[in-house]
Amino acid sequence: MDTSESSTAEESTAPAPAQKPDRRGWRRFAMDTRPLRHPAYRRLWSSTIVTAVGSQLTAVAVPKQIYDITGSSAWVGYASLAGLLPLMVFALWGGAIADSMDRRKLLLITNSGIAVTSLLFWIQAVTGMESVAALMVLLAMQQAFWGLNAPARNASIARLVPAEELTAANALGSTVMQTGQVVGPLLAGALIPVIGLPELYLIDAVALCVTVWAVYKLPALPPSATQTKRRAGVREIAAGFRYIALHKVLLLSFLADIIAMVLGMPRALFPQLASQTYAPYGEGLALGLLFAAIPIGAVLGGLFSGTFSRARRHGWMVIGAVVAWGAAIAAFGLSDSLWLAVLFLALAGVADMVSMVFRGAILLSAATDEMRGRMQGVFTVVVAGGPRLADVLHGTAGSAFGPRAAVTGGGLLVVAVMLVLAAAVPALRRYRI
Repeated sequence: MDTSESSTAEESTAPAPAQKPDRRGWRRFAMDTRPLRHPAYRRLWSSTIVTAVGSQLTAVAVPKQIYDITGSSAWVGYASLAGLLPLMVFALWGGAIADSMDRRKLLLITNSGIAVTSLLFWIQAVTGMESVAALMVLLAMQQAFWGLNAPARNASIARLVPAEELTAANALGSTVMQTGQVVGPLLAGALIPVIGLPELYLIDAVALCVTVWAVYKLPALPPSATQTKRRAGVREIAAGFRYIALHKVLLLSFLADIIAMVLGMPRALFPQLASQTYAPYGEGLALGLLFAAIPIGAVLGGLFSGTFSRARRHGWMVIGAVVAWGAAIAAFGLSDSLWLAVLFLALAGVADMVSMVFRGAILLSAATDEMRGRMQGVFTVVVAGGPRLADVLHGTAGSAFGPRAAVTGGGLLVVAVMLVLAAAVPALRRYRI
C-alpha cells in the first residue's frame, strides 16, 4: 500500500491470508469467491442475499401505497425527500458510533430496528390506515436506522477478510445489492396482484430476522485496543471530515463518485426519452429497459469480477471506470436505437460496478480502523445524495437543452472533469496495494 497516504493498522481480527492456486481457464474471469471461505464474512454476505431482495419489496410498496392513497406522483417525490434527510444525518452519526462501539452490537440494534419498522409498515397497511403522514414517518424511521446500519456493516468487512481480498469482498456484496435492485422490483410487481401489497412489508420483516440471526453469529467487533474511548458526537463527525481532507486519496475517491453520479446519472430523463426518442419501440417497454439496463450491467460486471478484482493499482481502476462510465453515458445520449441505448447503459453499469468495488476497497484499506465507520458514513451520504442531485441537474438541463443533449453533455463532462482531476492531483493515480 502507498504509505504516503495512510498507515493502515494491522487488524488482529482479520483472517490470515490463505494460499490458493491461480485460477485457470474461464474461472479466472468469473467472480472471485475467496472471501466466502471465511465463515464470518460468509454469514454477513449470505444475509445480504435475503435482505437485498426484501428491502426492494418495501422500496416498491411504499411509493405504490402513497400513490394509491393520493393519486399524485408529487407525493411520491415528497416521500423520497422525507427519507433522504434522516438517511444523511444518521449515516454521518452512525459512522461516528461505529468507530466508538462494538460494530456487531450496533448491527444487531439497527437491523432489529429496521425489522420492527417493516412490521409497522405491514400493520398500517393491513389495518387500512391510509395515512400518508404515517407512511412518511415510518419511511424516515427506516432510513434513519439504515443510515446507522450501513457504516458499521461496510466498515466491518475489513475485520472479516484479509486486505488482499477486500476488492473481491466488495464485488460480492455489490453484485448481491445490484441483483436485488433487478429481482426485487420484478418480484414485487408479480406478487402484488397475487398476495396484495401489505404482505410485501411482512416478507421484508421476516427476511430481516434472517439478517439479525446472521449478525448475532458474527464475532465481536469492538474498537481496537489502541483506540481511546470516545463519544460519538459532532466533534467526532467533524474529525472524520478533517481526516478526509488530510488524506487526498480518500477525498478523491469521494469526488470521483460525485463527478460520475451528479454529472452523469441521467435517470430523471428516462421517462421523457421513453416517450419521445424511443416511443416507436413502445413507451412502457422502453422505460422498463432504460431503468433496468444499468443494474443489469452492474450485475454482469460483478459476475465476471475476476477479470479485475485482483488489480493492485486501485487508483487507476477508479479513474478508468469513471471515464468509461462517462463515455458510455455520452454514447447512450447519441443513440437513436433503443437496443444500442440499452447496450451503452449496461456498459455504464459494468463501469459503475468496477468503480464501486475499488472505491470501497480504497475506503477500507486507506483508512485506519478507528476511522472506517466515519468514512463509510460519508460514503453512504455521497451514494444516496449524488443521484438525487443528478435528478435535479439533468431534469433542469433536459428542459433547457433537450434530453439527448443533456445526457451526452453530462457524459462528456464526466470524462473531462475526471481526467483533469486525475492529472492535477496525482494521489489517486499513485494509490495501489
